[in-house]
Amino acid sequence: MSGQPVQPYNNAINPGIIPAPQFIDISPNGDYFKFNKKNTRDFYHGTQNLSLPAEGYNINITKNNISVKFADINGMLYAQQTIQQLRKLSPSKKIPCMIITDYPWFLYRGLHLDVSRHFFDGDFLYKYAAMAAQYRFNVIHLHLTDDQGWRFESKIYPKLNTISSTRSGTQVGPYSHQRFDTVIYRGNYTQEFLKGYAEFCYLNHGITVIPEIEMPGHALAALAAYPELSCTGGPFETAKGWGVFDDVFCAGNEATFTFLQGILQETMRTFPNSPYIHIGGDECPKERWKHCPKCQQRMKDNGHKDEHELQSYFIQRIEKYLQDSGWYIDANSGDTIHGRNIIGWDEILEGGLAPKATVMSWRGVDGGIAAAQQHHNAIMTPGKPLYWDHYQSKDSTEPHSIGGYNPVENVYAYEPIPASLPDSLHRYILGAQANVWTEYILTPDHVEYMVMPRLPALSEVLWSNPEQKDYKDFTRRLNAHRTFWKFIHYAPHVFEEPATFFRNGNKQ
Repeated sequence: MSGQPVQPYNNAINPGIIPAPQFIDISPNGDYFKFNKKNTRDFYHGTQNLSLPAEGYNINITKNNISVKFADINGMLYAQQTIQQLRKLSPSKKIPCMIITDYPWFLYRGLHLDVSRHFFDGDFLYKYAAMAAQYRFNVIHLHLTDDQGWRFESKIYPKLNTISSTRSGTQVGPYSHQRFDTVIYRGNYTQEFLKGYAEFCYLNHGITVIPEIEMPGHALAALAAYPELSCTGGPFETAKGWGVFDDVFCAGNEATFTFLQGILQETMRTFPNSPYIHIGGDECPKERWKHCPKCQQRMKDNGHKDEHELQSYFIQRIEKYLQDSGWYIDANSGDTIHGRNIIGWDEILEGGLAPKATVMSWRGVDGGIAAAQQHHNAIMTPGKPLYWDHYQSKDSTEPHSIGGYNPVENVYAYEPIPASLPDSLHRYILGAQANVWTEYILTPDHVEYMVMPRLPALSEVLWSNPEQKDYKDFTRRLNAHRTFWKFIHYAPHVFEEPATFFRNGNKQ
């Protein structure tokens, strides 16, 4: 939590702001500030106030002007967003005189997108960032590499840009049918594009873009281009189907670490403002390692008792490399900071946690609890309710999904801090993140449909005082926000309207 809790107010006085501010005080005189042609461009003045909590702001609306105080760049951006929401929510262009004091409850408010299983063009990534920023998310996590495609350009390993970014077909329909098309599927982002995108997101939206380079598992696309980095030598092809595959990076081969260190250097140069690199660490089968002479020799040399400890060695070695050779540019000061931190899925707990790793808890809440108990930071992203490739309605017309059921009301009811976690450990829960995996999400329109309106629901979970939350009042405000979504495909179930979304070809 980034600020001192304040007493909840009557939700009825909130004109429609999402996420709900920490404090609203409406003028008892009933006065209004009215926008007109003269003040449309220069309608407020702002000053920095370092006594406000991080990302916080204060807005004072009087009859004659609007004054803003903000803690930092993000606070200034969020104050502007709140004022714009108030303008859009008032057809008469009149805003009630009021005082708003606001800051986030959690400092990490993330939205993920898997661009490996299905690739999304640059224009959509910019739209995605704008959607996230509208509801004060401050992290976009790009899942850039996986078995089904490598989407990050490498200048030192060029075959990643051709072989690894291309697959010869794609699984279609329900997983149990095991059907595949034969359409060549390809795509990747240049380093120049990604660097520009990350810079734009921070300067214009206050969003940090965190890249993910998967290791040691989910590596089949990379191994298709560089099979010598595997335990068996291949040959391999970029995966056409979904699931988990036995062939992973060889943990006993020094060439594996040379390769990954080169990729990580390119990643740091492309994303200079992110203090983190996500290194995956999830769903890594150990079958190949069990029968690999190099992996077994590594285990013997290091005294590892099993392959889980070998994975821990792998992750810790990568973390040490990033701590020793990594760097990032501090967003506030502009200073170059030595060392880059890692985030990993909660499997990185197995065999021993890397010294400074942050755990992303996806298999429920236990990973986050275990990390906090070891005094490590954690980001909560449990499948229920934060996997947004899951259904949000039980309507039979819904486009085919991987499964699950995470409706808007379940997202809104979520509390990131596990109930069993002692108060003294709450500070290790940095926040939460929604994950959008795209095995069954083929198009930008479909991504939007799966994200909205779950996005504003999670924004209130992460930004607002939990005691302020009221689902009925949230839906009142959410209904008004639909006027903001004229160019966004959203799911209408929460508004008790029939879905009109097209089928994605997977519904049977």
